[in-house]
Amino acid sequence: MFELKEQIAPILKEMAETTPENFVMMEVCGTHTMNIAKLGLRTLLPKRIKIISGPGCPVCVTSSKDIKTAIEIAKLPDTIVATFGDMLRVPSDGDSLQNYKNVKVIYSPMEALALAKANGDKEVVLLGIGFETTAPLTAAVIKEAKKMDLKNFSVLCMHKTVPQALELIMQSKNIKINGFLLPGHVCTITGSDHFNFISKFNFCGVVAGFEALNIISSVNELVKRFVESKYGVFNNYRPVVTEAGNLVAQAMVKDVYEEVDSFWRGIGLIKSSGLKLRDAYSKYDAQKRFDLKVEDVKDPNNCRCGDILKGEALPTDCIYYGKECTPSNPVGPCMVSTEGTCAAFYKYVEE
Repeated sequence: MFELKEQIAPILKEMAETTPENFVMMEVCGTHTMNIAKLGLRTLLPKRIKIISGPGCPVCVTSSKDIKTAIEIAKLPDTIVATFGDMLRVPSDGDSLQNYKNVKVIYSPMEALALAKANGDKEVVLLGIGFETTAPLTAAVIKEAKKMDLKNFSVLCMHKTVPQALELIMQSKNIKINGFLLPGHVCTITGSDHFNFISKFNFCGVVAGFEALNIISSVNELVKRFVESKYGVFNNYRPVVTEAGNLVAQAMVKDVYEEVDSFWRGIGLIKSSGLKLRDAYSKYDAQKRFDLKVEDVKDPNNCRCGDILKGEALPTDCIYYGKECTPSNPVGPCMVSTEGTCAAFYKYVEE
């Protein structure tokens, strides 16, 4: 700990001398959201630096309608829904997946295949959720299912991609930010060059890791690049992240999916920001297999999750926060997920 303080001290001193007034940065990774809160980094940084969270939590941005669709599948007889644990308690229309015994928590998408093989008399549906980090894992499972010619396996594909959401934020008139702390996990797959488009909007971005020293040094680099008008992306997470990324994973994603317009909870429809299965894999598309007609679901009145995901509000701005909405009784998804901004604030941040 003493060594860490010695390493951080000169970086903090430099930031204190160079950071302009009212410097606002956005992080767009759920792990950054939680680690910044957990490590108390807001209290270490100069007060003129404000950190806000963007749409970096995939559970939080999954639409109420998609959650409702998953619930409707769980209601079907002889069906098993396989999902990561974060999805269990996300509310939709007064219901959630935790209320159904045939919903099984998995820790790897490959476990869904094992469930399908072991339960040949049941339909096994994997909830495909996440950004570019997890989309290749789901793709690998789909390709394996095709290779095995599994008849009772499908995927409810809810995967989303980050760049289009960032572009929407950069064009928003309701938020003023000076730069992005870019998601290290996503960039491991996409490569840092994938985000070079932010330079067209005169924005700076730094790809950051997740340890305290790397986060703080990344914030410092972001400040310097903003001051010097060095627009574009700086990779501060080498050698984990390369410029080109994981080419094998990218090829798998390209083979299995195609882009589609996608609805983000609390934000709205974002063009070409989602993934759906290509025709060659359509028999594993749960949406087509079950042909469910689910109506749009209205989010709770006055819930600020959408504003929080866009960086337009803090959790403490919501009338439900810490009262009707707590981790044990969540009103919105930002309090449900372990990577949600509201959950991070509730557990670690005092305002």
